[in-house]
Amino acid sequence: MIDRRRLLIQGLAAVGLGVLAGCDALSGDARVVRLLERAEQASRRAQRFLSSRTAMAKEFTAADLSSIFPANGTVNPVNPAYKALAERGFADWALKVGGLVERPRSFSLADLRRLPARTQITRHDCVEGWSAIGQWMGPQLSTVLGVVRPLPRARYVVFFCADADEAGATYYESLDLEEAVHPQTILAYEMNGGPLPIPHGAPLRLRVERQLGYKMAKYLMRIELRDSLTLIEGGRGGYWEDQGYEWYAGI
Repeated sequence: MIDRRRLLIQGLAAVGLGVLAGCDALSGDARVVRLLERAEQASRRAQRFLSSRTAMAKEFTAADLSSIFPANGTVNPVNPAYKALAERGFADWALKVGGLVERPRSFSLADLRRLPARTQITRHDCVEGWSAIGQWMGPQLSTVLGVVRPLPRARYVVFFCADADEAGATYYESLDLEEAVHPQTILAYEMNGGPLPIPHGAPLRLRVERQLGYKMAKYLMRIELRDSLTLIEGGRGGYWEDQGYEWYAGI
């Protein structure tokens, strides 16, 4: 049976991306920008309405693992501080979690490994058109947030990364709290049964299985809880969103 709800969701996302991809000549027109923003917000609301808040992304078995799992985007950050951490096997690395929380703190890899972990085998869907199935392991983001205790006015979780583009713009991403506490949203330190490889985001990457791959930030260094996204970089909630991608990339 055809899943009409899923097809509608995918169609809304495709229309949004298609409009954005073809509007370079109009990007300086404030009226067009406002129109596109309203269309993206409508798409996001429709996806939220049609998708259950507790819906789970499909999970697979070890027999389904892809023989090749491409590592797109940055595969080895040139950031000197990151390179120094990598040379020491990330022994000195720590994930800083702060912002609108009661108890800001840093988590070493050992700290994260002491937290309850979730293992999931899921399909990674890239906006470039390819998919691959991999196994991921790490604590649920909800567990980490439970340690730091978000304040009542916190609405978003923002992820800051070690890598940057050729112009020096640092990658970042964000989720709302609803997606952040979903059981399949994890901070992965293992891939396919071994330590997360550098091309795939070592030592830690975000896995948010109900959205497209560009939401799954690699090379995590810092997490902040915020009440707004407007004052961060381009103000649209992520590096790719600042380039025109949709903020909510549900599949």
